Amino acid sequence: MSRQITELESLLAQMIVEHKKLLASLEVQQAAMKKCDLKVMDEVSTAQEACRLRISGLEQKRRLAVAQVAREAKLIGDVTLRKLAAVYPARAEALLKLRTELKTVTEQIRTRAYISSRVANAVLGHLNTVVRLVAGAVEKAGIYNKRGIPRVSNRIGVMEAVG
Repeated sequence: MSRQITELESLLAQMIVEHKKLLASLEVQQAAMKKCDLKVMDEVSTAQEACRLRISGLEQKRRLAVAQVAREAKLIGDVTLRKLAAVYPARAEALLKLRTELKTVTEQIRTRAYISSRVANAVLGHLNTVVRLVAGAVEKAGIYNKRGIPRVSNRIGVMEAVG
């Protein structure tokens, strides 16, 4: 009984550490986005993906540990940390503290990720507009003078008439 609860607490603590790493990398990513530092943004995205994979692995282990504890305690239905705290009152305070801390960090991650996605969408929208303007200018390519003003030909040549 105690070994599985201790293992669950350990997994929750590891998840909190990984979530804090992810939060720190999101903060670095936002700073890099403000500076348009593509190299840092690329490095941070790789680090974020590694954090996500570790969190996913820890989540699978946590689910297995909760299933074992629930089977041992003969709990039916959805097993939450509150239910486990009620079944194991000696570890209730530690479990609920870990739960609260994990929820706090995940909420901060959600907020940061939302802000980053909004900034990225805005940047991509502006980039899309620039690409469309450039594509429109390329479609109507011509000869330009030194001031950047297009020079219009007086007559249509054979090549222009065929094209």
